[in-house]
Amino acid sequence: MRRNFRKNSNYVDSKVITFSVLGVLLLATVVFGILMYGKNVDENVRSGQLNAEQIASLTEKNQESESASSKIGKSIEEAEKEEKIEENKTPTAQIPVNNQVEEEKQVNKIEDASINKNGATAAKQATKEVKKELAFQKPVEGEIMRQFAKDSLVYSETLSEWVTHLGIDIKADKTTVVNSAEEGKIKSIKNDPRYGLTIVVSHQDGFETVYANLLSAEFVKEGDKVKKGQAIGTVGNSGGFESMDEPHLHFEVLKDSTQVDPSVYIK
Repeated sequence: MRRNFRKNSNYVDSKVITFSVLGVLLLATVVFGILMYGKNVDENVRSGQLNAEQIASLTEKNQESESASSKIGKSIEEAEKEEKIEENKTPTAQIPVNNQVEEEKQVNKIEDASINKNGATAAKQATKEVKKELAFQKPVEGEIMRQFAKDSLVYSETLSEWVTHLGIDIKADKTTVVNSAEEGKIKSIKNDPRYGLTIVVSHQDGFETVYANLLSAEFVKEGDKVKKGQAIGTVGNSGGFESMDEPHLHFEVLKDSTQVDPSVYIK
């Protein structure tokens, strides 16, 4: 009995050992196969070799890319052709740039014209300022018996009252020749109830001179051009508002139709 047990035990041990060895060999074979397969896959990947499934996958992706390109409406080649066509065309941005340049030129011309105009105006004003102070000469030689009094009052012997006086009275004998104080043109010759026989001469830059209380104006007529110092009349006593005074010339200077002090302009 004991012998049979040992025999069975030895038989089981030998089976276990056999199966163990087979298992180890099978496991080693599997591991070796896996290693070899991994090496082949790695070499295929490195060498660029693809299996059928990978090729099919890449083909599907390529078809999807082409489909997407078709949806967009143009391929790379079509885009390049359109780009070349656009390059041959005149750039649309150039037209507004040229228009802008022309507009800037026009603006510069207008500004230059404005500057020239302003410069000419300034030069004209400067010339006018140079001419503004005309050197009027005294129409007759004599004492100034009554001064200019526009903003004050002087006593009038004729009117027996205090009045303004818009010129100067130059004492002179009757028939004394009266001369034009400056070059100009005879604007008017008239008899005035207050001023008497009066000559008005117009000059440049808005100036006028008035010669009143005259005896005669026989040397000139209206519209005549006269030179500075030219005889235009004679001293008298014809002024109604100064008839009680001694013979004299009533002389006025107007600038832009406003009486100014003649003494300022007589040189």
